[in-house]
Parts: sequence; C-alpha cells; structure tokens
Amino acid sequence: MNPAHCKHLPGRKTDVADAQWLAQLLECGLLRGSFIPPKAIAQLRDLTRYRSKIVAERVRETQRVQKVLEDANIKLDSVASDVLGVSARRMIDALTGGERDPEVLAEMALTRMRPRRGELRQALVGRFEAHHALLLGMHLDHIDHLIELEAKLDEEVNKLMVSFAEQATRLISIPGIAKRTAEIIVGEIGVDMSRFPTAGHLASWAGLCPGHHESAGKHRSGRARKGNPVLRTAMCGAAWGAARTNDSYLQAQFRRFARRFGTKGKNKAAFAVAHTLIVVVWHVLHDESTYQDLGADFFERRIDTQARQRSLVKQLEATGVTVTLHPAA
Repeated sequence: MNPAHCKHLPGRKTDVADAQWLAQLLECGLLRGSFIPPKAIAQLRDLTRYRSKIVAERVRETQRVQKVLEDANIKLDSVASDVLGVSARRMIDALTGGERDPEVLAEMALTRMRPRRGELRQALVGRFEAHHALLLGMHLDHIDHLIELEAKLDEEVNKLMVSFAEQATRLISIPGIAKRTAEIIVGEIGVDMSRFPTAGHLASWAGLCPGHHESAGKHRSGRARKGNPVLRTAMCGAAWGAARTNDSYLQAQFRRFARRFGTKGKNKAAFAVAHTLIVVVWHVLHDESTYQDLGADFFERRIDTQARQRSLVKQLEATGVTVTLHPAA
C-alpha cells in the first residue's frame, strides 16, 4: 500500500491494532496501492540507477585526480578544460611513468592544445613525486574500470529500451530531455500512464509539485514533498537544459519565473520548469504524441495590450503627470 496515503487515514496507536485497522480498510477497498513497476521496467530501473551511481563515482574520481595534481603544483586544469581529455591524459600518463620534463610533456599536446604549449610548459612545472604517481595510477585505473562498467550498462539498457523505442523517441522531442534522461524516465514511471490518473498525480508522486500545509487558515510551508528522488533529480537536470534551449516555450517560462523570484530565484525557476516538464511527459506518454512547442513568444501573445496601456497610464498619472497616447508611425 501507499504509505503516504495510509498516513493520512485515521488509525490505532499500536502495531497489532494498526495492522487490524489496515486489514479492515483493505477489505473495504479504502486503501490506495503503491506503484509497482512490471518486470521489464523494474530491470531497466535497476540498470539506470546503478549507471547514475557509476557516473557520479567517475566524477568524484576525476576530482581526486585534480586534487593530486594540485598537491603536486601541476596546474594542468588551468590550461586544459578537461584534465582527462586526450592530450591531458597523455601528459598525466607520462607523469606517472616517470617523465618530469615540462618541454617533453608540453609537446604531447594534440590539435587545439598545441597553440597553448607555452602555457602548458609553465603549468607542468611542479613537485611531482613518486607518491603522486602512485595515487594517480590508482585513480586512473579506477576511472578506466568505471568507464568499462558504464559501457556495459549502456549496452544492457539499450537492449531493454528496444521495446520502448517509440516512447523514448517522443520523450526526446521534449527540450532538455536527452537519451539518458528518457531512459531514466521510462525506468522510473514506465510507459503506461493509466497508473497515474492525471498529470498532477504524476507530479506529486515525483515530488515536483508545490507543498500545501494549511491549518486554521494559515499557510505555513510551500516546500515540495520528497517523492521519487531519482526522477526528481533527472527532471531538474532536464529543466536546466530546457532553460538553455533557445526560442522555446520552456526557456521563456524559466526567464519569467526567474524574474518573478528575484536574483536568487533561478533554482526555484528551474524547479517550476521541472514541474512543467513532468506534466508534458505525462501528456506525451498518455496521448501517444510528440511534443509541440508553444513558442518563445507565448506569454507575449497572451498579454492584453490595451489593458497593459491602461495600467501603465494609471501608474504614470499617479505621479502627477498627464499622459496622452499617440499611435506610432
């Protein structure tokens, strides 16, 4: 049963009496069931969740590599945007192999890194010792192992996603949702939206709807419920991607919310866009249709020009001036 639903039902104070009360409610059909995914979706969920943990662990190992380089006074990240890119990885492997000459290391730069060899010579002057080489070797071996695991998980996920290729294609049509995000969505909620009567039910289950705490006519908190942490994180990440999609309704909505919430309200704006995204996901899967963007000028088209003119004139006249409107040439 759904524990969030059972919590709001009147019950008893002991475990035995409470179990009897729940059994009676179940007999009367007053309990709401939890979302139990089918076998294929459950397997996909396990794989996508484990892959997310592998990716997070790889990021942490990359940060440990940067820490070791900083401790050795090697400022490679000041020149290379990716310390594990092709050129940077060649230099790091040479360092762990015993090479210490900055001139030789800088000559290992490839393609776009070659014009910056002068900066690389300065960045590669440090106090790299055998201790740093030992740590870097272990970190790099772990990163290589994690990359292999990630590739294996991608293969297994692709096999399971063959049955849901059509739904994944529809999801990818939504701004901000890429292939991996679509796989996470399918793994968390499936493709059968009959389990969620409305888009609001799905948003509440994912923890992407505003909270409602009212007592004695007082509103205390609007914080969202916890919901599904995996889906919630994925949709918030997709919301930031949608906010960077030019000429789209979601970008216009993000900017509108950001202005409303103030300079420090971008996180709130992204959360609001994530709520919109989960609603769009429900409609795309429920209606079996692709996403149709409303356009970046959606909110401008909704503005009543005459009403806005009257409002602005009223504000100006409140300052003690007389306003006369003339049509533009």
